[in-house]
Amino acid sequence: MELFKEIKIAKLGEKVLRKKAKKIKDIKSKKTQELISDMKTCVKKSNGVGLAAPQIFISKQIMIISSQPNKRYPNAPVMKNEVLINPKIIKKSKKMKKGWEGCLSIPGIRALVPRHEKIKIKYLDENANEKIQTFEGFIARIFQHEYDHLIGLVFIDRVESNKDIITEEMYFKQL
Repeated sequence: MELFKEIKIAKLGEKVLRKKAKKIKDIKSKKTQELISDMKTCVKKSNGVGLAAPQIFISKQIMIISSQPNKRYPNAPVMKNEVLINPKIIKKSKKMKKGWEGCLSIPGIRALVPRHEKIKIKYLDENANEKIQTFEGFIARIFQHEYDHLIGLVFIDRVESNKDIITEEMYFKQL
């Protein structure tokens, strides 16, 4: 019987969320592969659609995009887990769009955040293969949100007006 080890999520105010994460050099190491496994478990158990390593107190450039409909994001599109290591944005659309975001590190809050509608990125997958992908819409939003965690930002840093911030309770009332 495998026991789920409790993974703590860093909350706003923790120093790790404001640091620039370090690149991962040892992708195939046992330690990195365990981190990937822990992150996949954590994002699923916490009803997230993405997770960056700094959110679990590991200041490394790794994120997971795990878009699935769940109680926090009932309209999320379905995609398989994507592990992105040392990601880089190589192209972004000029067109930006505001959309609602929440964050496991800032529970109870949602905000309208402007993001690029389409982005082209380069990264390494969990097997150290280089990949280039284009994301748009909600998936591009998740990527940019998680990428911000790797550069020491959180989603409320991107909000244009404090009037665009609401409680999660009010967010769900308007769905």
